[in-house]
Amino acid sequence: MISIVLQGFLLGLSLIVAIGSQNAFILRQGLIGRHVFALTFFCALADALLITIGVSGFYLVVQQYPIVIDIARFAGAAFITTYGILRLISAYKGTGILDSANAKETQSLKVALLSCAAFTFLNPHVYLDTVILLGSIAAQFGQYAWLFGLGACIASFSFFFSLGYGARFLRPLFEKKRSWQILDLIIGIMMLMISINLLFFFNV
Repeated sequence: MISIVLQGFLLGLSLIVAIGSQNAFILRQGLIGRHVFALTFFCALADALLITIGVSGFYLVVQQYPIVIDIARFAGAAFITTYGILRLISAYKGTGILDSANAKETQSLKVALLSCAAFTFLNPHVYLDTVILLGSIAAQFGQYAWLFGLGACIASFSFFFSLGYGARFLRPLFEKKRSWQILDLIIGIMMLMISINLLFFFNV
């Protein structure tokens, strides 16, 4: 049984560590040091919820109604494009530095959670990875499918809390304005690339 949990953990971790819009957002919030627990907990809990839905067999419903994926695809592309443009503007103006007034007056918890929810639920890949892929693989374990799902959930909690709180070790580097500009530039470009991929190259 432990091996089933481990398989779920390893596969779940392999899917989640890939650099994406949600991870970039958590990394940036971790560097700023605002709402870290709430945001990391939200991401991990959302992942666990979707994994549980997939393991319970709902992945079959999603496969029958791909419009769910399409809605997330176009809405996600619009949101990610907007966020990417904002990050590019921040990189140009150099407004991301930790000691700036901009960092001190950063977004409220409500706005941060709404942004986090958008990055999470408007990403069609999250449904493919958690609900469909993990759900269908878990089904192969029969009555022990929940153990596989448990391992995947543990992976999500481990990863997001490590990312959010581990970012603090990079804070000395990001006390420099240039470092923030480079990070915002990379995030901005990455967001636009993800958006283009969703619009023109995404395949279920």
